[in-house]
Amino acid sequence: MTDIEIAQKIKLKKITEIGKKIGIQEDELELYGNYKAKLQNNIYKRLTEKKDGKLILVTAINPTPAGEGKTTVTIGLGQAMNKLQKNAVIALREPSLGPVFGIKGGATGGGYSQVLPMEDINLHFTGDMHAITAANNLLCAALDNHIHQGNSLKIDVRKILIKRCLDINDRALRNTVIGLGGSINGVPREDGFIITVATEIMAILCLSSDLEDLKKRLGNILVAYNTNGKPVYAKDLKVNGAMTVLLKDAIKPNLVQTVEGSPVIMHGGPFANIAHGCNSIRATKIALKLGNYCITEAGFGADLGAEKFLDIKCRAAKLKPSCVVIVATIRALKYGGGANLENLTKKEDVKSLKLGLPNLGIHIENMKKYGVPVVVALNHFETDSSKEIGEVRKFCTEKNVEFSVAKIHAEGGNGGIDLAKKVCKACGKKSKFSFMYPDNISTEEKILKIAKEIYRAKGVMYTKEAEKALENIKTLGKENLPVCIAKTQYSLSDDPTKLGAPKDFNITVRDISISNGAEFIVAITGNILRMPGLPKKPAAEKIDITTTGKIKNMF
Repeated sequence: MTDIEIAQKIKLKKITEIGKKIGIQEDELELYGNYKAKLQNNIYKRLTEKKDGKLILVTAINPTPAGEGKTTVTIGLGQAMNKLQKNAVIALREPSLGPVFGIKGGATGGGYSQVLPMEDINLHFTGDMHAITAANNLLCAALDNHIHQGNSLKIDVRKILIKRCLDINDRALRNTVIGLGGSINGVPREDGFIITVATEIMAILCLSSDLEDLKKRLGNILVAYNTNGKPVYAKDLKVNGAMTVLLKDAIKPNLVQTVEGSPVIMHGGPFANIAHGCNSIRATKIALKLGNYCITEAGFGADLGAEKFLDIKCRAAKLKPSCVVIVATIRALKYGGGANLENLTKKEDVKSLKLGLPNLGIHIENMKKYGVPVVVALNHFETDSSKEIGEVRKFCTEKNVEFSVAKIHAEGGNGGIDLAKKVCKACGKKSKFSFMYPDNISTEEKILKIAKEIYRAKGVMYTKEAEKALENIKTLGKENLPVCIAKTQYSLSDDPTKLGAPKDFNITVRDISISNGAEFIVAITGNILRMPGLPKKPAAEKIDITTTGKIKNMF
């Protein structure tokens, strides 16, 4: 059966029942129908003094274009832990409509390890993405209106930093010209759109502790420079209060359930290759209060999502993970070893697998550098041979990490029992978590540290534009901020064609921007697009609905 067929056969429990299982009171839920709810702000005050559970991060090796089932493993692990009576709460990101209608798919897992109602979650859910889109575009509209109405802030139209957004892949909107059509239609200038999940407002929502913090961060967004080269912030346009109003419900995490009735808190959804790739601090913190274990994920490979989770999110929220789970697949290891993309699941290929294993090795070594116990989960596909699995097991034994074959797609929680036991064992060890770099070194030193320690690059090169941006960061006094490197997810390098464990390469930073409200520096490498395009055959061509309202062919 397809994912959606499995999902539609499940009899959902009332969301109030799911909440009750983890100690959520009915007046702490804001219901969106019978099976979705937002967590009211009063729950945070009630649980302030409650001891936090253990934090488990699920990450992955560098993926194939289809992804390696990191979300599926996160969900399956949570279900397995609840079967072991461990009181686990899963904390995930929300899907973006871009991948849903594009090529990668949604973000609700697969098979018998899914979050439900998957159709609602993958589409409009509770409206969070729409609210973020509206808040971002209100800021853009206010800026252009200010310029049209006399421009008392003397904004330099050549130095506007924010762009409008849309939650759909649309390459035609990457570069646009606005304000055409005469004096009443605004001042003409070059502009463009980015996808909603790539906006700074998405990052801000995920890093804000409460409404007051959200409003402050929104006001601190660096939107432009004036004709004297001085920064102009969103608060100068006086719309950060209105933006906060648009986000007053979006800041509340969402409660849903898995196919087995395990609780899932789902909130926020920044991409990991162009943003910090983690769900919200509010969602993770409340999951830690509600469960003995909080199982969360970070997007793409550990070189992206995990590094940013550990160095940006954990720094901002003062979180300390107890265990890191690295998801690997036979197909991704073979892909990293040079196997043809079309043949990954068609035949046994131990040679390519062995050539791809160093990629897993680097991710294991990198996560150990943070001082956190590591477990490797092999997301099982029915085409995996016993010989191929044996090679991965042997490799993990040599690397001195626990290894488990997770059959959670086909078997749900039952297929993750061994993994759950090994993760619980790892959580019992002492975590000596530390950041990759301190706050008080320069931006260049932070980038170099990540490039050498995580990517294994020889060094970092900067374009003239990036060098100028570095000087601007120093002038504005922002060098204390952590770094978010925008990079391809397919390679440890900044070249997506260099698979596996590339050597003797440099990272080239082509531009740097300040996400002043989110409080991190974005270093852009390679050809990272903040507005993706649709593939030749987008998933939207298959998705349909019957006359009775039943959705078909959504994964």
